[in-house]
Amino acid sequence: MLRRDFLKTAAAGSAAALATACAPSPAPDRNALAIKITGLEIFRIECNNRGPWCVVRMSTDAGLTGVGDASHSGRNDPVIGKLTEYMDLLRGGSVFDLEKLRSHAHPQYPEGRRAVSCALSALEQAMYDIQGQALGVPCWALFGGKLRDSVRNYANVNRSVDDRTPKPFAERTSQAIAAGFDAVKLASFDGMPRNGSAAEIEAHTQLGIDCVQAVRDAIGPDNDILVDAHSNFDYERGLDLMKRLEPLNLYFLEEIIRDYKEFARLTPQAPMTIAGGESLFGVQEFLPYIEADTVNITMPDVKYCGGMLELKKIAAMSEAAGMGCSPHGPASPIGNMAAAQVCVTMPNFSILECSFGDAVEWRAEMTFPPEPMEKGGMLRVPDTPGIGYTLNDKLVEQRLVDKTTA
Repeated sequence: MLRRDFLKTAAAGSAAALATACAPSPAPDRNALAIKITGLEIFRIECNNRGPWCVVRMSTDAGLTGVGDASHSGRNDPVIGKLTEYMDLLRGGSVFDLEKLRSHAHPQYPEGRRAVSCALSALEQAMYDIQGQALGVPCWALFGGKLRDSVRNYANVNRSVDDRTPKPFAERTSQAIAAGFDAVKLASFDGMPRNGSAAEIEAHTQLGIDCVQAVRDAIGPDNDILVDAHSNFDYERGLDLMKRLEPLNLYFLEEIIRDYKEFARLTPQAPMTIAGGESLFGVQEFLPYIEADTVNITMPDVKYCGGMLELKKIAAMSEAAGMGCSPHGPASPIGNMAAAQVCVTMPNFSILECSFGDAVEWRAEMTFPPEPMEKGGMLRVPDTPGIGYTLNDKLVEQRLVDKTTA
């Protein structure tokens, strides 16, 4: 804002508003600032054939506990070692020591990759959960206040479809629509033969398009379809793919090319909205991606990008570039709600991912209160302190793969 504009705005304020602005801030809650981290439980919970959810519960000397999600860093989970390492750093320290954790973990990312990002993100979620409880506010209040009460979710069926042909995709997406969602996502180009002949690649491409067509036929024109290409294409084949998918009226097409510079050449020619960035870590990886105008909508994942604060920063960078933000996140209910707590504060929020079909019969019951998903895939974000969930220990015990204490 120009200085003259600021002066005009300030002069227009009422006396009451000025009095409120100039009033002294309340003294900080010294008891909250003194809360120390004492321990961590790490639960691996079986949910699908891609590997278990990895959920943490942090404890404190004040009796407060906080939860976080480190899921999908792998079946043989190196994230547990990083969670243990970072707990040695945090133990005995304040639940507000987020930058201490961040500055320790970020330099390790080039070597540790997903194990580092998931461990950092899960612990940060748990710390924000405890901070909110200690201060008596929901997490969204720590990120600027909410702009909406609920966030729209799409149902990602990809992890629950093993036979990757048109009929199973159509059946599963129809189940998602029947469950109340009005947007679905599939990744029908997985398994693309990287070194296959031109004929093999074309056959697989056509099969993927046929899957999308079957979904459109099954769910009708009034529901949204999102397609994840999982970086299976190069520039020329990406151009061809976009043209062939145009008649199917996609909500967005995601992750066409791995190299972001080539991807950025493709996006201005797209007849549909283009999204991507699900695997990127931190503002340092998102900055060149955004500066290159790689996509129309960025897709940071609260578990992979570095946590809730990093998600907010990346959304703000996207907003400044005129991009929307649609967080990626095939996660447990805890991971989805951690992301949703930030999503309600984003001016440029688009839609949030919800994994559908894995653990579907008991997913909502994993937490107290149960996951509040409403018609249209609307996830209601509570006003209760912290993230808003505690674990349903009885159900977790029934589905437990293993448990580690750090």
